[in-house]
Amino acid sequence: MATGDFISDQARVEVLRSQLHRYAHQYYVLDAPEVPDAVYDQLFQELQALEAQYPEWQSPDSPTLRVGGKPLDVFATVRHVVPMLSIRTETDTESTGAEAFDARVRKELELTETSPAVEYVAELKFDGLAMSLRYEHGVLVQAATRGDGEYGEDVTQNIRTIKQIPLRLPEGVPAVLEVRGEVYMRRDAFEAMNEKQREKGEKTFVNPRNAAAGAVRQLDPGIAAQRPLSFFAYGLGEVTPADQGGPAFATHYAMLQTLKSWGFPVAAQVDIARGAPELIAYHQRMGASRDQLPFDIDGVVYKVNSLALQQRLGFVTREPRWAVAHKYPAQEQVTQMLGIDVQVGRTGKLTPVARLNPVFVGGTTVSNATLHNLFELRRKQVRVCDQVIVRRAGDVIPEVVSRVAETAVTREPYVPNFRMPRNCPICGSAVVREKSEMNHRCSGGLFCSAQRKQAILHFAQRRAVEVEGLGDKLVEQLVDANVIRTLPDLYKLGLTALAALDRMAEKSAQNIVDALEKSKQTTLPRFLFGLGIRHVGEATAKELVRHFGTLDAIMDAPEDALLGVNDVGPIVAKSIRTFFDQPHNHEVVEQLRACGVTWPEGDPSSSGPKPLAGQTLVLTGTLPTLGRDAAKDLIEAAGGKVSGSVSKKTHYVVAGTEAGSKLDKARELGVTVLDEAGLLALLKPEI
Repeated sequence: MATGDFISDQARVEVLRSQLHRYAHQYYVLDAPEVPDAVYDQLFQELQALEAQYPEWQSPDSPTLRVGGKPLDVFATVRHVVPMLSIRTETDTESTGAEAFDARVRKELELTETSPAVEYVAELKFDGLAMSLRYEHGVLVQAATRGDGEYGEDVTQNIRTIKQIPLRLPEGVPAVLEVRGEVYMRRDAFEAMNEKQREKGEKTFVNPRNAAAGAVRQLDPGIAAQRPLSFFAYGLGEVTPADQGGPAFATHYAMLQTLKSWGFPVAAQVDIARGAPELIAYHQRMGASRDQLPFDIDGVVYKVNSLALQQRLGFVTREPRWAVAHKYPAQEQVTQMLGIDVQVGRTGKLTPVARLNPVFVGGTTVSNATLHNLFELRRKQVRVCDQVIVRRAGDVIPEVVSRVAETAVTREPYVPNFRMPRNCPICGSAVVREKSEMNHRCSGGLFCSAQRKQAILHFAQRRAVEVEGLGDKLVEQLVDANVIRTLPDLYKLGLTALAALDRMAEKSAQNIVDALEKSKQTTLPRFLFGLGIRHVGEATAKELVRHFGTLDAIMDAPEDALLGVNDVGPIVAKSIRTFFDQPHNHEVVEQLRACGVTWPEGDPSSSGPKPLAGQTLVLTGTLPTLGRDAAKDLIEAAGGKVSGSVSKKTHYVVAGTEAGSKLDKARELGVTVLDEAGLLALLKPEI
């Protein structure tokens, strides 16, 4: 390799690392993405390739280390140069807890009643795992758990996977800098992770804190990288002294703002509070907004702001006199499960719900809590009459976490295991569960009132029969007012009924009536897709029509005949058969036909020339006159296939304005790029 190339590649590695660090900070810390995800991914992959080609250029601050490293046999022990001490917890959740702390501080400082109020920093008390991050010359070299305060565990590999934590700091930071903070898991990330676990039939996590702690202590950092962890900074450990070039802070608040300027996430709720009244106001304000926070807190923390006063106050039994944690009521409580009901969701999913002896938890009285699904219920071994642990945090639906083990043997009388009903408790349709799924579902679809809103919106979407202007809010009004009870009721709507709805002008009502009339002329694949049969998407609907030609033939086809359709396997065939085996679904179809919904029989793409037969095209950007759906329909009618990604097998990429990474990929692979005019020319059959 030429020397010039070597230097060029090495310089490129440094440029890529710098760019990726900046983009990650913009995205994960500031929530203000600077570039699209596709651009970040492209740069990341380029860096990975260069580091693989030149392993000697690998660096501990490389963004590629966030994906995890080699599994460890055991965590190494780390001695904290500055101990990670805990702070005193004030269990008095009322305002008197803040008053007591302020009184102790004033007494230790020998302040009188006429002395000015003490200035504090008020922070959130995160429900996560304390962590110490050590940086040397601006590079993260070690991350350690609190442990017993003096000794912790080296979890550097796992902490590098947390995208909010900077791997490299800007110029000018101290040569040695230990940042203390909290590793936690957002509620939405926790719920999404648990839902994935349930879908796979695997163990779920009890709460975000346990999930975060478990991820941090994974010996395999590849597993830790898959867990959605976050971080907040709130303090310092060892730092280069001021007389050796280190920072000289006067207050705790100034230190937090400096950490923020260095790229660390600091909670936006940090505030200055003067005296007990403002501490009380902060505690109450954060308590009132606790449920709206995207993460769990179990209290707030008060710290004397002046670092000089902190030093003067000192410690007592390894706890600082200058700080306290002021708790909130617990978010987990024990109560008795009185019964189990079944709820039907908007997608037909059946969920067992525990009826509880009402209990105050997470700031509200809870009398019902989800049990998620039959298999989760059995795994937790809960039965009616058990004492159970109930958790409620924020806007998350209250859930039964587990039973209290010692109460299981006291069930009187014996209670059998819960079973899911064979028929939907709402509409009486058959309840089905696919072998690969954890969830039971109502097969009623269009007929089931619990699924009515979702079924109407699906039917009216643009890729189905398309009723322009029929959106979420209008459908909600129509269903809640019992104007629409079944899907065919849509086509019985009159101008008077629509105009009578709230905030519905006569012109808007007329537009809906016109849109409904227009939607009656559709195609069989669109109509079939609009019926909302589970697993039957647009592509499958088209394949069914190509194979059978008519709706009646599809409705009457046995499972073995359905299996003869391209891309239809046992699960899809059973789903189609189950749907049409319900008499009420047949009735809905017949009523829609009676209302005038019609389509040409046969496959609309089966006639005419096929200039794009066997060819794959990719659409990117905005075309001048054709919408993406219209372009896709034209390509498929011409025998072509539309793919979502560019590869060597792609024949053409059709690019409009603001085309993204797909256009770059096409040029890189030498794929022919067309504009809209080029596509239309391609669609014309040769004469």
